[in-house]
Amino acid sequence: MDTPGLKKAMTTLEFLSQNKEARALYEMRKKALLDEQSALDYAESRGRAEGKLEGKTERDKEIAASMLQKGLPVSLIAEVTGLSETEIEALNKKLH
Repeated sequence: MDTPGLKKAMTTLEFLSQNKEARALYEMRKKALLDEQSALDYAESRGRAEGKLEGKTERDKEIAASMLQKGLPVSLIAEVTGLSETEIEALNKKLH
């Protein structure tokens, strides 16, 4: 056992196996850390998904604006971009 990490693990294991209270506290702390990491992972994943959606919506609006400037009908723009006709008409008002 020349590795410091292994020595520490063995010492901790010996301590925990002798003391039930310490073992329970260790398990609670371990669970809390895992729960916290899980919450952070979920928040990060959700943030990425929201960011992708916002980026797609912004790109759809840019495409719609370009199509409006070319004089294409609102119904066609809605079909191509997935934006509602109301959103496209509001965008058209901003352009003019």
